[in-house]
Amino acid sequence: MSEPLNAPEIPLSADDALMDRIHRDLIDGYDEELELEFEDRTVAALTGDTSPDFTLESRETRRHYFRELFRLQGELVKLQDWVVASGHKVVILFEGRDAAGKGGVIKRITQRLNPRVCRVAALPAPNNRERTQWYFQRYVSHLPAAGEMVLFDRSWYNRAGVERVMGFCSEDDVEAFFRDVPEFEKMLVRSGIQLIKYWFSISDDEQNLRFLGRIHDPLKQWKLSPMDLESRRRWEDYTRAKEAMLARTHVDDAPWWIVPADDKKKARLNCIHHLLAQMDYREIERAPVVLPPRERHDDYVRQPVPQEILVPQVY
Repeated sequence: MSEPLNAPEIPLSADDALMDRIHRDLIDGYDEELELEFEDRTVAALTGDTSPDFTLESRETRRHYFRELFRLQGELVKLQDWVVASGHKVVILFEGRDAAGKGGVIKRITQRLNPRVCRVAALPAPNNRERTQWYFQRYVSHLPAAGEMVLFDRSWYNRAGVERVMGFCSEDDVEAFFRDVPEFEKMLVRSGIQLIKYWFSISDDEQNLRFLGRIHDPLKQWKLSPMDLESRRRWEDYTRAKEAMLARTHVDDAPWWIVPADDKKKARLNCIHHLLAQMDYREIERAPVVLPPRERHDDYVRQPVPQEILVPQVY
C-alpha cells in the first residue's frame, strides 16, 4: 500500500539525526572537491545533483554559494593585481579552534591566486633551536615584501592558545607575550604592513559534529591529530584562553574580527567579502596579451622519448 500524500514525517531518533548531520557534512566535503577540481563556471553543471536526498531548497542554496564564491574569487584576482601594482604589503592571521574552518577559507582565498603573490605560512612546532630564539623570530622571515600577501594558518597567537592550554610554555611566557605582542604588531603596521586578524568561532556542538564527520570519512581522518582530540576534552580551557587573548590583544592598530563559523560555507563567503572591504583596491588595466608566433628552424629535429622512461599509460 502506498503512503498517504500528506503522511506526517516521522521524527528522527537522536542517532539517526546525528548520522544525517554527518552525511550532510560529507556532502559539503564533496562540494569542496568540486570547487578545487572544476574550472567551469557553469554552476548548474557543478550542482545538478538530482538525488532525492537533496530538496529544491538545498540545491538552490548550493548554487547560490557557488555563484557568490566565484564572484568573490574574481574580486580577489583584482585585489591581487592591485597589491602587486601598488606594492602593498598584507598579513592575514587565521585563528580559531580545531575544525573551525580556517583551512577551508584559506583554500578558497588562494585557489585562483598566484602563489608568488599570495602565499600561506603554516609553521610546524618549533624545533630545539627555535625554542631558544626570540619568540617572534621564526615568524618574521615569513613577512611579506612589497606586492605580497601572506596568510598565516595559525600564527604567533599559538602562545596564547595551544601552547598555554597544553602546558608547552609557562604563565610567565604567556604574560611576556601579552606584553610584547601589541608592540610587535604596532611595529608591523608602522613598517607599512596591513595586519588583519580573524578568529573563526564555532559552537561546542558543531566542533563535536565536525570531529565525528572526520572520524567517519577515511579521506579526512588524517586531520585528527592527538592534539585535536585533546582539544576536544579541554574545550573550556581553550575558551578561557581565547577570551583572555581577545581581551589583551584587541587593539586599535590590530583589531580582531570574529567570523561566526558554524555554517562553513557562509563563513567562507563572509570572511572573503570582509577581507575585500579592508582594502581600497581597484581593477588594474592589463595590456592585451598577444601570443607570438612560434619560431621554426629547418635544422631542428625533435628526438623521440625513450620508452623505458615513459610513465605507464594505465588510464
